[in-house]
Parts: sequence; C-alpha cells; structure tokens
Amino acid sequence: MNSDNMENLPVTQKYINREISWLSFNERVLQEASDRKVPLLERLRFVGIFSNNMDEFFKVRYAKVQRISLGKFPEKSKFEVRQAKKLLKEITKIAIKQQNEMRRVRRGIFEELKEHDIHLIDERDINKSQGEFLKKYFIDKVSPSLVTIVLNDLPEFPIIKDSSVYLAVKMRKKKGREIKDDITEPIYALVEIPTDDLGRFVVLPKQGDKNYIMLLDDVIRYNLDEIFNIFDYDKIEAHVIKISRDAQFEEDTDRTKSVLEKVSFYVRQRQKGEPVRLIYDEAIAKDTLEFLKQKMGIDELDSLIPGGRIHNHRDFMGFPDLGKKDLLYKQYPPLPIKDLSLEGSILKQIKAKDYLLYAPYHNYKYVVKFLREAALDPKVKEIKITIYRLAKNSQIASSLINAAKNGKKVTVQIELRARFDEAQNIKYAEIFKNEGINLVFGLPDIKVHSKICMIEREEQGEIKRYGFISTGNFNEKTAKIYTDYTLFTADQGILEDVSKVFDFFDINYKIPKYKHLLVSPHYFRRKMYALINEQIKRAKQGKKALIRLKMNSLSDRKMIDRLYQASQAGVEVHLIIRGINRLIPGIKGLSENIKAISIVDKFLEHPRLFIFGPDENAKIFIGSADFMPRNLDRRVEVTAPVYDENIKRELIDTFNISWNDNVKARIFNQTQDNQYKQDSKKPLRSQFALYDYYQDKLKVKS
Repeated sequence: MNSDNMENLPVTQKYINREISWLSFNERVLQEASDRKVPLLERLRFVGIFSNNMDEFFKVRYAKVQRISLGKFPEKSKFEVRQAKKLLKEITKIAIKQQNEMRRVRRGIFEELKEHDIHLIDERDINKSQGEFLKKYFIDKVSPSLVTIVLNDLPEFPIIKDSSVYLAVKMRKKKGREIKDDITEPIYALVEIPTDDLGRFVVLPKQGDKNYIMLLDDVIRYNLDEIFNIFDYDKIEAHVIKISRDAQFEEDTDRTKSVLEKVSFYVRQRQKGEPVRLIYDEAIAKDTLEFLKQKMGIDELDSLIPGGRIHNHRDFMGFPDLGKKDLLYKQYPPLPIKDLSLEGSILKQIKAKDYLLYAPYHNYKYVVKFLREAALDPKVKEIKITIYRLAKNSQIASSLINAAKNGKKVTVQIELRARFDEAQNIKYAEIFKNEGINLVFGLPDIKVHSKICMIEREEQGEIKRYGFISTGNFNEKTAKIYTDYTLFTADQGILEDVSKVFDFFDINYKIPKYKHLLVSPHYFRRKMYALINEQIKRAKQGKKALIRLKMNSLSDRKMIDRLYQASQAGVEVHLIIRGINRLIPGIKGLSENIKAISIVDKFLEHPRLFIFGPDENAKIFIGSADFMPRNLDRRVEVTAPVYDENIKRELIDTFNISWNDNVKARIFNQTQDNQYKQDSKKPLRSQFALYDYYQDKLKVKS
C-alpha cells in the first residue's frame, strides 16, 4: 500500500480511538488484579490503581469529549459534535462493563483474603464486642470529623467534593408534612466520609487468629442513630455516592495576572467544575437518586455508573497489610550503579564518564547525592533544574534550599499547571521563593515537561557544567515504583544545549539552535521524522532497517503515519507502549512490519527510549516526550542523545529484555483484546529479569 492509498483509508481503519485505547489500557491494569499469580494484597492495590485511573479519565478525557458534544469548541464541525455524543455513550458502556468486572474481581479477592484470616466486614456482621469498639471509635475519632448536611430546605445544593465519598441518607419521618394518603415527605441528608483525616479502613481488635477490617463508610452506617437521633423517623437508609467533575484547565488570557495567580484561582474553582460522572450504589431508592440528580444538575450527557456498596476503590491502594508480607511482592533492595560510588565526590566520577541510572532497579540516592554535593561544594556557583512533580516531603527540594542557603544561585523552573499537582507545586513555589530561590513559571501557552538539571562549577578559572537528563520526574517516592532512565553527564556540548533551554525560559521569543538535544516544540518532531526517514532509506537500499521505541503513549497521527510509511518500506518496527496506542500493527500493506506490546506489572513502565538502526550503528535517545500532539507541539520537552558506547549497549539490552517478555506483555491488535504474548521460549518476566541483569553487571569486573 503506497502513501497515497494510505491517505484514502478511513480513519477507523488507520487509528484506534484515543479514549477507547485508554480504556483498553485500564483493562490491562484490571487484568493484574485478576491474575492469581500476583500476590493477593497487590491484586487489591491494582483494583485501587484501576479506580484511580478511571477517576482521572472521567475528569479529563471524558470531560473534554463532553465539551465537544455540547458545542463548546467552535472549531469543531457538526459531524464531530455528533461523533462526540456517540463516543460518550460508548465510553459509558465500556466503563460500566469494566466497573462490574472490577466488582467481581474485588469480591473474589475478599473471599481469598478470608483464607489468610483477613475479613472485611460491614455493619451487618459485627458481634457485641466489635460493636462496643465501634461505638467508642465513632465517638472519639469519627464524630468530631463529620460533615453532615440536611438537604431538604437548603436554598442551594452544597458543593460535593470531586472524587470524595458521601453517604446519601434518606429518612422517613413519623410526623411530617403530608403529601398524599399517609405517605410523609422523606428527609434527605449527605454525610461526607472523612477519609482525609482518618483513612478509609478501620482495623478492629483481632479475635484469635482472625483479623477484621471495616470501611469507614460502614462504621458510620453502624452509628447513623448517633448522628440523626434528633429526627423522629421509622426508617433510615444510607448509600454511597461519588461525583467526578470536569478538571480541564481553562487558560486565563488576562495578561495582567501572573501564572501563579491564574493557577491558584483555578485550583480553588476546580471543586465547582461541571459534573461529568455520578457513581452510586445501585440499591439506592429511585426517588433518592432522582432527587440528587436534579439538585446536582446531572443530565443525560453525564455518565451514570451504577455499582455496589463500595466506591472510591482507589483507597484500596492503601489497604492495610497487617504484617502479611507473604501477600505482597518480595522487596528487592535497589542496586548501586556499577563503578559509581555514593562515597566520595560524585561530580568527580561523572567528569570521567557518563553513567545511567535505571530506577527503581538502581538506587535513586544518586540524584539526591548529586544535588547535595552541589549544594555544599564551594566551587559550584549555580544550579538550574526543572520541576514537574515533587514528592510530598522532597529531598530534592531540601537540597535546592540547602544550596540557596549556602549562597548558590539556584533557579527552579516549576510547572504550576502539572495536572492534579497544582496545589502542591504552588506550595513548593512559595517555599522556594521565601528561601531566595529564583523561580521561573514557564511559558504562557506551553507547559514545561522537561526533566533536566545542570550545575555550573568553577574549575581552574573556567566554568564547567555537570548535569542529568531524565525520562521521569525528580521524585524519590515515584522512583520506587516507576521505571525511568536518568543520564548523568559532564559532556560540555550536551550541557551547553541544556543551558540554552534554560535561557529559552527567560527569553522565549528567541528560539535557540541546538547541536545535540532534541527539544519540543521546535525540533523534536522534525528530528524524529528525519531519523525514521534514515531507516526508510536503509530499507530501500536493501540494508537492515530497524526502529525500536519505548514510551507511555503513541497517539499523534502524523507520527503514526510516518511509522506506517516505514513499515511499507520494509523497516522493522518494534514498539513497547504502556498506555494509549492508536497505531494498529500487523495490517497487510499498511503495518505488517510493525509489532507492538504493552507491559503492565509490578512497576509502572515510564521511560521514553528511541533506538534507530541495528545495534552496530544505532542512534539512541532518552527523554521526556511521548509521541502525542501535546508533547510534540505544545510542551517544552528535552530528549538527549546517548554517546557512551557502554550505555548504548545497556539501553539496547534493557529494551530487548522488555521486548522478549512473555509473561506480562500484552499484544496490541485491531480488536484491543489485550491478549498475552505467548511463545515457546522460557518464561521471561522482564521487570524481574532486569533486576537480575543489573545484579549480574555488578559481578563483572571492569
């Protein structure tokens, strides 16, 4: 199939719908919760991850499609509006199916937990001694934190917090205003579950060998009489509800306001966003549900997801383990980087050669060590770093503050618009400002998603640069569960380009020219096209042509079309995509030379790795950008070449180990059915094999 014929193909035959592909990814997460080979409590945590993912999907992606369906994007055609309405129904249908499957999986896990003496009980199951404990616990701990609102006579319905859990309470009064016959008007109320203060789970006193756990919701249900005893009612019932709100960032075009002012206002307004999804207990009375829908402004374009008694399953990521370590993944200590010591000067070692850190297999302390040494070294004059998401109690942040206290010039480019981390980044920005750190808030219309750091050190009258470039956030917490590469380097050419990126933040009307780095939104797309074209040229010359890419998401149509063209020219394309993948592999005449897999396992696969050409002359890059329109065209992303031959070999090895996974790899195909990759080779689980790979490297003498 030539490129002209490819252009004439219907869109549905060339690309998987973005939202449908994302739902397929979340189904892979649910597969982990279903996999009986995964430790039991880890399976429950995957239920939590699935739920958290779904929350964010509705608040961002569903919300955007809903806006299109309502005609809020004037540039969209009537056809696109109709397609959006159709897509909303398809999304809701898939979401309900997945929600039901999740409930089935969760019930199965609860049954298996009983075999290990862990019992999740509700208010209907407790005995006398447990009841006494719960009464006291409620009075001492829960009652002081409760927010309870009687709804009937309120002039305005209260704002329900996004993704918080509420009990919708309905009471029938004995004496009240009669409506007809002898039926009295019900009283409706909301009780907010105070999980922020108390957590979601209450561990009851152990009885023999048996452990008992209750949801905070059910503790409150057990004590409803304590809350509503001033009302004279015959019957009281309570059902869980949860609402998701539109979390899309509306760009404020007021040039008189700072970025900090705009984002701060947006964070405050987010809780007032339009509702996009209501999840509710399917046992709730119809009149209660209708009352809530009417008061909350839920209409037919909002997704209504019926479920069981339990919602906000994301809380199961924090389910207590009760010391049952055998029900969790075995913990492997992070490994040292071969030949890079945490003792002595890390800068001196990096000056000699480049090093690669692959978290979480390697110890993330190297990043902190780099910054702590820079903070203390009298010869270090300046530190510059980009921040997207920091840990709650960040050692990275404390190192930067320490540097400022020691008289270093510290510049932090902090992205205040990092979705769902805006409030924390505002908090850190205020702390940095108070410590005398120079803050840069990025560009008016472009997020800064780069993961770069550079220091300048005076050596024999000259300034020498040291730095690191990463595929992931500078976050010690996520570095334990996200896989990411970080390249430490003293290559003055690369770091001269890094310096130009920081200059661009200050003077963004002038676009720098880079000799080494591939920087979005100006050069990355164009360079990727050129690298793909090089492999197409090789294939046409009869040479071996190979493209290997690992990333989070592949959704950009133009980039997909280039990969289709490569396939048609005979280039072999191997893709490892964790999440969204709109490309359809294996279609004769279009993509028959493309194979694609997704790996979902213990760690979250997060690297962006680009390998062009066979091993002997491969051009290799790591960076922060996925092949998505926003990463290519609307964000500052930095991708760096890898020049060290040993590190290039290491990156190829790690890609190949992941590519050969036949335990946790799923195959991408047109049906999006998440089939596991199967072959006749010895079972290889890549995340465990990668740990072994790095352990073996330590045994080899340099």
